[in-house]
This record gives sequence, structure tokens and C-alpha cells, in this order.
Amino acid sequence: MPELDLSADVVTLTQQLVDISSVSHHEQEIADAVEGALRALGHLSVTRRGHTVVARTELGRDERVVIAGHLDTVPLNDNLPARLEDGVLHGLGSCDMKGGDAVMLKLAADVADPNRDLTFIFYEAEEVASVHNGLRKLTESDPDLVAADFAILMEPSNASVEAGCQGTMRVDVRTTGERAHSARSWKGVNAIHLAGPVLARLSEYTARTPEIDGLTYHEGLNATAIRGGVAGNVIPDECVVEVNFRFAPDRSEADAEAFVRDFFAGYDVTVTDMAAGALPGLDRPAAQAFVRAVGGEVNPKFGWTDVAQFTKLGIAAVNFGPGDPTYAHKQDEHVPTEHIERCERILTQWLTGDVR
Repeated sequence: MPELDLSADVVTLTQQLVDISSVSHHEQEIADAVEGALRALGHLSVTRRGHTVVARTELGRDERVVIAGHLDTVPLNDNLPARLEDGVLHGLGSCDMKGGDAVMLKLAADVADPNRDLTFIFYEAEEVASVHNGLRKLTESDPDLVAADFAILMEPSNASVEAGCQGTMRVDVRTTGERAHSARSWKGVNAIHLAGPVLARLSEYTARTPEIDGLTYHEGLNATAIRGGVAGNVIPDECVVEVNFRFAPDRSEADAEAFVRDFFAGYDVTVTDMAAGALPGLDRPAAQAFVRAVGGEVNPKFGWTDVAQFTKLGIAAVNFGPGDPTYAHKQDEHVPTEHIERCERILTQWLTGDVR
């Protein structure tokens, strides 16, 4: 079993983690290494569920903060082992998100007497279908292990705070016609042609931009694919426009669905996927203290992340991790070492200083 050296600097520790292959559903080796390193720390209680590892302080502080990161990566793409060049660490998972995992391990080892109780969650299967997601499973099987006043998800965010996240919804908007031979098209009804008004509605859509906790979110409603057609000489009797709605976190899933159904009134609408967003929760004292420690700058998160898992439990959460997310999943995935060091420095200061 690989061993992790928690006395090493955070960049070296990131490299150690990257060099342990952990493609989704194959996290046992890295989970074993993380568990072994954490169990050697006497100030933490450690629990394991599958390939998800939880480590907690039990100091009786007034607040508890969860710091979470996933251990899995997307499949290999000729991008292992790790390579350090000119202040940049290259390799699968370096950005998404073993740099963040390394920061968590260093905090777990070095901050034995934090000013807030801490829960570190290293979880499996984030890069695959949500039914396998280790954090989701933990919220259902052991909600007491996830309970906290505030949560930080170490997803790559350019080492800055991105608060909350938007919800996402996918629907099929279907038009129905009548098949006929294309040589006698007037004998049928072309369902693809009937989809024209659907696209026209989307072209005329005006995005809502609500302000929540001082952050401006930008919704989006877009066609992402069109399915239709039977053969080159057949008038199609069905056309489906696939639509993705990215909605601000002040909308519930029910509100989002109601909006989309009203927008496409008169059409057959089927919801195919839905995930709620997460409110930024910047009115919480722990969140405010963290934002001050980071320097006061906060951006809205326009994508969806696992901060939504915490929102379901009533826990305010932010994204804060090293790496540019646009390099996640790329063959040339990489993370600036300055990002890793900055995240470690800021979190250490926040958890040991008098920033309240």
C-alpha cells in the first residue's frame, strides 16, 4: 500500500496523491493510503464507509466546519505520473482535485487545535453518476458525520471563493406530427418543422439575473441537442429538442420545473434530469469570517457542485480550491503550485488565527 508523508510540503503531498491512480470505482488504494495517514494522527477520530474516509476533531468548539474533497478522477489519458515544471504540477487529478485533497491532509495533520471543530471528508465516486457519489451516500447513511455550521468544498476555483452553485435541469420538449412519404409530404405533418416555434421561444428568452447575498447569478435556458427523423424519404412524426435550464439557487426544483413548463406551454415536456442549486449562505457567521480571511472577494458559482449536498442538510457551503476548473479532465490537467500553497496558507490562518 502506498504511504502518504504528511510531514512533506503540500505540493509534494499533492504529487504523492496524483501518483496513486484512483479512477472512479477504483479508489481503494488511495482511500487506504488516506485512512492510514489519518489514523496515525491521535487528535482525530476516523470513520470509513466504503472508499469514503471521514476524520473529525472533537474539541467542543462553538462551530463545526466540514472540509470536503473527492478522491476519484476521470479515466487515464496518458497523464501519469505527475510532473513538476516551473511552478506547475501536471498530472491526472492534479487540478480536479488532488491539490485540494493535499491541502485537507496538511490541515488535518498540522492544525491539531483549530478554533472551530473540523470534519474532513475524502469521498469516492464524484466523477460518475450521482447514485454512486460517496458524499451523497454519507449524507443518507450517516448525516451526523456531515453535520456542521459551514462547509468548504475544495473543488478547483482558482484559489478564490465561489459561493453556492446553480441548479441544473434537463428536459425534452417534444413535437408530434404524422409520417408520410417525402414525395407526398402534404399527406403528413413534419414534426421537425413544428419545432421551429420552440427554438424561436428559446431565442427570445431573457435570462433572469437575481442578486443573492450580494452575488449576481445568471440563469440560462438553451437547446443543447435536437433529435428527429426516420429516413431520408420519410416525413418525421416526432422531434425532440433537448433543453438545459441552469437556474439560480433561489429557485427550488419545483419552481424551476414550473417555470420551464410554463415557458413551453402547449408542448409535451418531459423532465429527464434535475439537481437543486445551493444558496451561498454568506449571512452565516462562519461564512463571513471565512470570506474575510480570504480577502473579501467572492464570486458566484455558475456550474453545479457538491455544495448542493450540504444545502439539502441546511449547511451553508462554498467552493474554494486550487486549480483552474477549465483544465479539469483535460490531458494536460495541471495546477499552479502557488494555488495549492495559497489555499493551505489561508485555511491555516483562518483555523488558527483570531479571524472571526
